[in-house]
Amino acid sequence: PMRAGKLPPNVRVSELYFKAGSMKAVPVAQQNYISSNYTHIARDMVALGVNVVAQLVAMRDSDGTASLSLSCNPDVSPEIFRRLAESGRPCFKLAQVHPELPFMEHDAEVPAETFDLIVRNPQYDKALFAVPNGAVPIKDYATALHASSLVEDGGTLQIGIGSLGDAVAHACILRHRQNDQYRAMLDAISHAPVSMASDRGLFSQGLYVSTEMFVNGMLQLMEQGIVRRRVYDDLALQQGLNSGEISEAIDERLYDYACEQGVIPQHLDDLALSALRYWGLVGDTVELRENSLCIAGEAHPNDTRDSATRSALLGAAAGRSLRNGRFLHGGFFLGPRDFYRKLSELDAAGREGICMTGVNRTNQLLLNYPLYCAQRRDARFINTGMIVSLGGAVASDALQDGTVISGVGGQYNFVAMAHDLPGARSILCIRSTRGQGKHLQSNIVPYYGHTTIPRHLRDVVVTEYGVADLRGQSDAEVAKRLIAVADSRFQDELLEFAQQHGKVEKAYRLPQSVRNNSPERLIESLAPYRQAGLLPDYPFGTELTEQEITLADSLRKIKALSEEPGHFIATVFKALLHREDEQAARPYLERIHLEHPETTKDFLVQQLLLLELEERGLLKVS
Repeated sequence: PMRAGKLPPNVRVSELYFKAGSMKAVPVAQQNYISSNYTHIARDMVALGVNVVAQLVAMRDSDGTASLSLSCNPDVSPEIFRRLAESGRPCFKLAQVHPELPFMEHDAEVPAETFDLIVRNPQYDKALFAVPNGAVPIKDYATALHASSLVEDGGTLQIGIGSLGDAVAHACILRHRQNDQYRAMLDAISHAPVSMASDRGLFSQGLYVSTEMFVNGMLQLMEQGIVRRRVYDDLALQQGLNSGEISEAIDERLYDYACEQGVIPQHLDDLALSALRYWGLVGDTVELRENSLCIAGEAHPNDTRDSATRSALLGAAAGRSLRNGRFLHGGFFLGPRDFYRKLSELDAAGREGICMTGVNRTNQLLLNYPLYCAQRRDARFINTGMIVSLGGAVASDALQDGTVISGVGGQYNFVAMAHDLPGARSILCIRSTRGQGKHLQSNIVPYYGHTTIPRHLRDVVVTEYGVADLRGQSDAEVAKRLIAVADSRFQDELLEFAQQHGKVEKAYRLPQSVRNNSPERLIESLAPYRQAGLLPDYPFGTELTEQEITLADSLRKIKALSEEPGHFIATVFKALLHREDEQAARPYLERIHLEHPETTKDFLVQQLLLLELEERGLLKVS
């Protein structure tokens, strides 16, 4: 209805994020778009007067008591509820229970009383919105290989959705599981020295994830034993783990440290005992009785410095490890149907390790700066941009004419956080070019009229041709490093512009080692690994049928063809003149509702598709 302009006059839809490119030609969506950091959405919704919140939830019955989970979206609603309660403004809160929504625990779990009305009716259950895994092109694999070498073992990771996010996750898996081949691939595509430290080794310590969006690639990293570094919401414990003074094992060393740091007080009260049970530092059966601690049925002095008490406490916790650590904090999740199924089937350890929470935690440091700095050590925030200027500014969400392509989401949050967190880096991945033929354009440009990430927050930019470390560099060095990872067909004009405008010295020449940045070279370099199955089209599988995969590939080629008018017209004539096997063509056309085209555009797409399928050998000329 919105696209067709048929919404009722009293309804206006405002969005903060679009599916990339989906609303380019929808004026009403462009006009009502709200540009805001993800961390400010709750604030802005309250300011706009929100008075009804509706949300899908998961439900679990335990001993006759219903418990709700905000599941995939605890990202902003709890903060909205808190802000409204503080302001005293009324808000009607509606929950609709969906039986297929994974029940996520911890911060996502809320009492039923949170909502004014809970709807639980099978006739309203619709299939959960799912995003199928996309095909990963070779240039995204090359970019991901470079980016994955910047991820430090024992560090923190954030990646986004889409083919590039899947490629980064797959590259990390290759690094961990098939390290020799991983190193060989990197060597094959790396022709210039990387100015920042890289790590090509195994993930022996594992990674922790702090991400706005929990995607399928993250789950794959969990299953491969890469995402496993747990963090704890206790600063002293976290600092001890970081420094190596303690491990997660409950032992004498941990007790010495915990007593010294005050994690284990000398004398316990109910609150302290509850906290120690939560972290697993004492057994669940330890009780406080008057002035004594009852441990394994025996009374001991309530003095953790007493040798007998200490020995009994350690004995009751023998062989155990710290608990309630998290290896993933996420704001929301989205992915294919199989992803949701796996989340629903998580075992107890998996459920304990994942905490879906608010973006006011995942996307910033304000709630607890010391703790989050300790937890998010050596963070690598890997996101996608569209265009980067020679000054280092990046456009990720909109075009210079104001057309919104997607939205800023949390990208600015993570870039800013990378500059505030010790040891952290923001990595923006950008395809070096867009378009084809005469319409081929560089995504590294002299300047651009829209900015998502300003030049003063420039950090790391990665293309399929390499890594440009821009942090703390002069304007001249930034331009040189970006040109070095540009497609070589555009390097001369980029360098000429920078030199003409006084940003790079006239005598500078690009090193010969970066003068062969071409898609042909990439394809040739990675072809053996592609053929060996190391770089598959769908690294995490696909729910698409063979027919759907074929159609998707064919339609992508037709779209690319439309960007070359001369070739397009010639191909249209060829398509109109040939005749295919109509019987064999019918299943393909029915799948995309083109068996009876109603417009000239649909008719031309139909004919081009039939020609493309015939050239693939899937249809015979009748």
